[in-house]
Amino acid sequence: MSNIGVWIENDDSGVKAANFGVMTAAREGGRHTVYGLVFKGDGAACRAAAAQYGAEKVIEIEVDGTDPGLNPELQARAVAAAMKHFELRALLGLSSARGRDLLARVAVALDGSLALDCTGIDLSKGMVTKSHFSGKTTATLKLGGDYLICGLRPNVVPAVEDPVSTEVVPYSAPVEDDGRIKILEVKKGKTGTMDITEADIIITGGRPMDSAENFKILYDCAEVLGGAVGASRAAVDAGFAPHSMQVGQTGKTVSPKLYIGCGLSGSVQHFAGMKTSKVIVGINTDKDAPIFGKCDYGIVGDLFEVVPMLTEVLKEQNR
Repeated sequence: MSNIGVWIENDDSGVKAANFGVMTAAREGGRHTVYGLVFKGDGAACRAAAAQYGAEKVIEIEVDGTDPGLNPELQARAVAAAMKHFELRALLGLSSARGRDLLARVAVALDGSLALDCTGIDLSKGMVTKSHFSGKTTATLKLGGDYLICGLRPNVVPAVEDPVSTEVVPYSAPVEDDGRIKILEVKKGKTGTMDITEADIIITGGRPMDSAENFKILYDCAEVLGGAVGASRAAVDAGFAPHSMQVGQTGKTVSPKLYIGCGLSGSVQHFAGMKTSKVIVGINTDKDAPIFGKCDYGIVGDLFEVVPMLTEVLKEQNR
């Protein structure tokens, strides 16, 4: 049995649900002891979630005399110090924008092996699986070194509860701010919208959406479903949606339980970003569109008729 660390991401709404699958992967059916890693002030908030999904300890990291919360380099060195102190042989986290940045820096600090956007992991063998060549192949990689740093694609590992008694352990990292990074200002983006990489349900619009205003029908449907709205590269390039919503090889990679593609042709580049979705539904007027060869369910029809109809049916069921 090994000690495995999990970097727990949280935001204003609390612990991100996508962390639970990462904790499940770290446990490997009870073969390892899981340590959740957070910064000072987040330990109590993360304790209940960690206990529910099998993390026996939550390490609350602090750095004397400074707040590492806005300094990615200081964060990474503090996490690396905690891994050494608690003898953690691996660190798992989400392959989110924040996760990829932190995990890569920790790997450098520890001179460890790094693998991001993994779709599977076998900690006992030190092996990970990753998608390559726009999703056409899956590679199994064996990583060497003293430390394994791995970012998992959000939602790719189903979360399985394994309640344990969890202790919050404070840890003061013996690191100092070297002054190489100075935070002058923080500009936060719009809040209130779900990150598509963490959503269980995503409804995505392509170029046939024709305007940003027309995306409202997707937002209406997503609200009823409790999901998020995505966009194809064509829709983003046309100015219908921001890049933060883009799904695909040059956008975000997602693994929801349900993916609804509206007006998508089903290009290889887009499919690479959502092929690990559990159930894929395609809506297109062209019966020969490539997406119908890749989806679980296909609807040949006008998205401007189908989506509002779907929304109304869902509303009726929820009444």
